[in-house]
Amino acid sequence: MTYLEAVADFYTEVAETPDVGLCCVQSTPLQMPGLTVPEQMQAMNYGCGTTVHPAELTGDPTVLYIGVGGGIEALQFAYFSRRPNAIIAVDPIDSMRAAAERNLAIAAEQNEWFDPSFVSVRAGDAFNIPMPDNSVDVVAQNCLFNIFEPEDLTKALAEAYRVLKPEGRLVMSDPITTREIPIHLRSDDRLRAMCLSGALTYEDYTQKIIEAGFGQVEIRARRPYRLLNAKNYQLDEHLMLESLDCVSFKVPIAADGACIFTGKMAVYAGEADYFDDNAGHILQPGIPLAICDKTARNLDKFEDITVTGSTWYYDGGGCC
Repeated sequence: MTYLEAVADFYTEVAETPDVGLCCVQSTPLQMPGLTVPEQMQAMNYGCGTTVHPAELTGDPTVLYIGVGGGIEALQFAYFSRRPNAIIAVDPIDSMRAAAERNLAIAAEQNEWFDPSFVSVRAGDAFNIPMPDNSVDVVAQNCLFNIFEPEDLTKALAEAYRVLKPEGRLVMSDPITTREIPIHLRSDDRLRAMCLSGALTYEDYTQKIIEAGFGQVEIRARRPYRLLNAKNYQLDEHLMLESLDCVSFKVPIAADGACIFTGKMAVYAGEADYFDDNAGHILQPGIPLAICDKTARNLDKFEDITVTGSTWYYDGGGCC
């Protein structure tokens, strides 16, 4: 049995018998006026963070959601795109699709604004998305891609890139690890399915995104979510896993590399009216400017410029 078959068996089990607390930290449903999340849907909230960021969802976007789960984020996305087939949710597991459709029918009873036609639940997986090239505005996945082996993650990211329109957004929430996970944990298929052993480091994870062609990555959140106890997991020391929410844009990679925003700022404290680095960044005295990590490295060498550290939160604006 391959690890993907083991993962499929595992999620068939939890689709039929929801396991509250199975994955990561049960994130709190998005709170919006008139939005009610059915109890059964919340019980199947198998995710480590959220991919539903209202600022990303203006303009009635078409959203492709990979790994429908209980349907909670499909419902949340539909709150912003209220038209037939605005949300396409794909999942390879028959029982998970059936559970999501049952939950969405309940959601229609509890939300006057919601019609089940807003969400199209379809058979498909991250490696074979049933959509044409350049056809959706947003691709989203929550706590799925971390399950994949690195070569499969490469395939999944390439497929997401394929179906996105130019300037479209890949919104992801995944566990990452603060140091490399030992082989005895990475080879445990059940732990991988539970999002405990397949995580990459932050550096490897973001590099995979860039290698897929995404020219800009913005970190929305990075926070601790699970500690692997040294004794329980046969480790030399405790291992902290983190939850990372990010948005990656299908824009060209600049000649000097991709932009990754982690909440850094640059502040000019010189005597001139402004500072111009001749690379598109103009700083006014005393006024912080949001910058990507690449620009931070370039500006940090100037004595009159203070570059702040990463806050691991960024929601737009700034230098690029």
